[in-house]
Amino acid sequence: MQLVVARIGRAHGIKGEVTVEVRTDEPELRLGPGAVLHTDPAERGPLKIATGRVHSGRLLLRFEGVSDRTGAEELRNTLLIADVDPDETPEDPEEFYDHQLVDLDVVTQDGTAVGRIEEIAHTPGQDLLVVKRPDDSEVLIPFVNEIVPEIDLEEQRVVITPPPGLLDDEEAAR
Repeated sequence: MQLVVARIGRAHGIKGEVTVEVRTDEPELRLGPGAVLHTDPAERGPLKIATGRVHSGRLLLRFEGVSDRTGAEELRNTLLIADVDPDETPEDPEEFYDHQLVDLDVVTQDGTAVGRIEEIAHTPGQDLLVVKRPDDSEVLIPFVNEIVPEIDLEEQRVVITPPPGLLDDEEAAR
């Protein structure tokens, strides 16, 4: 199985380093020196990480064969994709891979069906569950403990405690 683990940002300096927007909770495992990653678009890869370091809170990577700013700039907005065993799970039991959550049923604490998770949107502020409702509309649910207190992979469901207005516009107007 392939998972997007990062997106390449701007070039940093003149020696081929790039900033990276990390999209994995395990960057030390997925984005370490020697890791070989597929890319989207595919013609830009595969890329092998030569070095990595943190500078001013951002991860900087340099890839083998990319030794100058021009080469680094050509990689901008490339997605980095790792091969992952589909049975692998994160070390922290409170963390989940996207593929574990997609297609789970979403219900409220009283058992009311909300819909099914279609994808996980990774935004700068927080992750969002994109849920397709029975009427084919979508609702975005912030993936935070206060709103998503329970994930039961065995039962294939996610239990939510939505604040007023998250699921019903009429509640928001009150």
